[in-house]
Amino acid sequence: MSKSIQRIEEEYWLALRRAPGVGAVKFMRLITHFGSPRNVFEASQSEWNALKLNEKLCNYLQAPDWYAVEKELKWLAEPNNHLLTFIHPDYPPLLREIADPPPILFVRGDNTLLSSQQIAIVGTRKPTNEGAQTAREFAEYLSHQGLTITSGMALGIDGASHWGALAGSGKTIAVAGTGLDRIYPPQHRELAYKIVETGALVSEWPLDVAIRRSHFPIRSRVVSGLCLGTLVIEAPERSGALYAAQHTIKQGRELFAIPGSIHNPLVKGCHQLIKKGAKLVESAADILEELQIHRHFTAQTKVETSFLPKKLEPRTQFFAKPTLPVSPTKPDELPASQQPQNSDDENRSIKPHELSASQLAENSDDENRLLAYLKAGPISIDNLVEQSELTAGEVSSMLLMLELRGLVVTKSGGLYALL
Repeated sequence: MSKSIQRIEEEYWLALRRAPGVGAVKFMRLITHFGSPRNVFEASQSEWNALKLNEKLCNYLQAPDWYAVEKELKWLAEPNNHLLTFIHPDYPPLLREIADPPPILFVRGDNTLLSSQQIAIVGTRKPTNEGAQTAREFAEYLSHQGLTITSGMALGIDGASHWGALAGSGKTIAVAGTGLDRIYPPQHRELAYKIVETGALVSEWPLDVAIRRSHFPIRSRVVSGLCLGTLVIEAPERSGALYAAQHTIKQGRELFAIPGSIHNPLVKGCHQLIKKGAKLVESAADILEELQIHRHFTAQTKVETSFLPKKLEPRTQFFAKPTLPVSPTKPDELPASQQPQNSDDENRSIKPHELSASQLAENSDDENRLLAYLKAGPISIDNLVEQSELTAGEVSSMLLMLELRGLVVTKSGGLYALL
């Protein structure tokens, strides 16, 4: 029996997701240019060369890892496992709006929850008893009010939030930093099983991908991108929860933070966020009140599927190019309305060699190398990856940390520049 059209297409989505050096942004650019993942693989060497694809990627496109893809298809054939590609009608609409949406999502559990109204709750991995209790109580109450509770299933505030939601409506989403064939952290094995029963585990990572430090900031953009807003509970100055907060701001979503004692180092990150405009929260009612003001985030629209082909044809165009949220590589590729402004503030930059010794010492060698690349002007993550030969995850993680330190700023079109 021949394979279904849907399965054939899924094979190419899965195969392209495993291509070396192809992250979310580059994946979208490739399918915008060629029309579909299948067309990327069926293109000629001259077409790949025209896009300046490197030799390693071209070699992979000629010989994809079909064995790994077949393993993923077997996993997807199991009950309660799902694959949502960017063009799938059930792909979450709020996530589709962000600058760098995951091209595919693996889901274990109720995939329809991804399009529900969600609030993210994040915080330190080592909370006080009061902080953990606050997370549980907020999550339980908000879930009873119809909100799905979304977090990263990390130890501490994340885990407490999931447990709180399970004690409430049971609707909770855990965004993993690994493939869904494994559970991280292992202490949350029971929690993961409970979540699958009434909620969902989600990951953009292929199966067999283990946790890496660089995955956390990448994962955080999905946590915030799925949600109407993000609540931060007990986050020190260098907390990983600040990744989600920063992404929340970039994505134009609501940011909430619970304050605490000025003597408690676990809330210094929350206080910084409040100073920068996060809404100070004293009760769950504060969150509900704020979200009701911004009803435009709550529309649960589905993507029209009329553009999907009725039969599989070579080089089928799956996308209208202007609809994809793809970041241009160069400033002159931006629409006129998004061209960088020539104001003094926009053009003012601090070059790496002008930073103080303490600032330089605070950065890693690789971070200072990225700052040097930024001296030439605004640049995309993809170009930084090619120049630095670091992975997309490593570059993304370092850029976010540099941004939090006030050394780097995001410009129009998703480009990065010195502040």
